[in-house]
Amino acid sequence: MGACTCLPPPAVADTVDALVLDLLEWVGSSARPYAEVLEAWRTSCPRLPVWEEANERGFIARCHEPGRGDLIAVSATGLEHLRSHRTPAPAGAPSPG
Repeated sequence: MGACTCLPPPAVADTVDALVLDLLEWVGSSARPYAEVLEAWRTSCPRLPVWEEANERGFIARCHEPGRGDLIAVSATGLEHLRSHRTPAPAGAPSPG
């Protein structure tokens, strides 16, 4: 048998960074209800603290809007982080999902 030539799995930090970017893209340009965001992104896994990491880095803004309740949006810092780490899809490209 030959030796394994597989690459090691990515570091947990790299995984969390990629998921933080996914979270910022998912929230998008308009605010989402807090409960919806937590239902989709909160985890009890200590190795993948995506929601907590995004908050600690200041990428998430939380506000209250009468009639809508608590809302989550991407902060200016989060938008800048997203712009600097992900390129937008070309015009006319299908969106994922």
